[in-house]
Amino acid sequence: MHELILSQYKTLKSENLHIDLTRGKPSSSQLDLSNALLSTAVEAFSADGADIRNYGEPLGITEARQLGSELLDSPIENTIAAEQSSLLLSFQLLLANYLYGMNGRPWKEIENPKFICPTPGFDRHFKMLEEFGIQMLPVSLVGDGVDLVELADILDKHTDIVGIISVPRHSNPSGDIYSDNNLLKIFELCSNYSKDLVFLFDHAYLIHDLSSAPQQSSTWSLAEQANVIDQTAILTSFSKVTFGGGGLSFFAGGESTLALIKKIRASMIICPDKVNQLRHVTFFQNKENVINHMKKHAALIQPKFELTISILDQMPQECGNFSNPTGGYFITYKTTKPIATKVIDICKQAGVLITPAGATFPYGLDPDDSIIRLAPTFVEAEELEKAMQVFSTAVQIAHFDLEV
Repeated sequence: MHELILSQYKTLKSENLHIDLTRGKPSSSQLDLSNALLSTAVEAFSADGADIRNYGEPLGITEARQLGSELLDSPIENTIAAEQSSLLLSFQLLLANYLYGMNGRPWKEIENPKFICPTPGFDRHFKMLEEFGIQMLPVSLVGDGVDLVELADILDKHTDIVGIISVPRHSNPSGDIYSDNNLLKIFELCSNYSKDLVFLFDHAYLIHDLSSAPQQSSTWSLAEQANVIDQTAILTSFSKVTFGGGGLSFFAGGESTLALIKKIRASMIICPDKVNQLRHVTFFQNKENVINHMKKHAALIQPKFELTISILDQMPQECGNFSNPTGGYFITYKTTKPIATKVIDICKQAGVLITPAGATFPYGLDPDDSIIRLAPTFVEAEELEKAMQVFSTAVQIAHFDLEV
């Protein structure tokens, strides 16, 4: 069997492949779904008379805020329509807390502020926190959210925890969908710890469902139920709905988080791109049309996930296990041995690039060197199949400690 694996790898390597699976990007076919935006004509004024060509409307035009409130299940008065990405809004909220803080307690005045980070998680979240000098405390994801026993232990052992950042639906990269009970328990444990602790929910994959995706209560409604809405910020965007960097983002928050985002944006944003906001609103009209648009995305993505899973399914179970997500952009493979770094290097030698080992953990350190993030959406099926064949052989070569 080992000779066959090595032979397959050498054959694949000889093909001089150049395949990049490092980031979860939409394919060209997915981007084509929104091409009508490029020629969508809009009036110079919004429905309530705002001149979209000029300054003003710092919270976004009413129509865009309404669409955001529908998506996030939040009151329009608590919802902002912004630009580009939820990541940008996340950074702005962190900056506002760093400079001003909830209830007048800036994080810059805290000797060692800390953040709870469900892992594996989004590398860009960790990069932001590291740049602010915020210590990251990893807590394990267990399929339906965070390990609550582990979370309680972290809260018991640490002072000055100022927030938690998470992707509660189709989590990047594990695909976790937090159960209602898990979220309510997170709210309970963390709010009992501190009424100033910020719940930052980056709902980047809120509407990125595949056909089997389960229902989930809105984060806003659960935060209201837990009486923590004032500590909560919920974000989403159209970054992978329409065009990367050319979509809209939305922020919904309670009194304190909303006041902070307004304050920091008043310093750094003259006004959002209202022309683009009206263009998107004209294109989508309402939440129902957004959901129908996302079903077209799912029809293009799902076969790629199925192809990837089919190849992972054929690998020896002793080598590892993998997630089978119901949406989002990633599949996570977990090796049974500490060989993730070696697997990714073997793939690179054969022309297949994968997200660096450790990237999905704070400080780039996977304590078990076992988590590998696979991003199957960007490349077409033929290249994806080749890449996964390389990955399959690389895992087995590393697991059985074969020489290449």
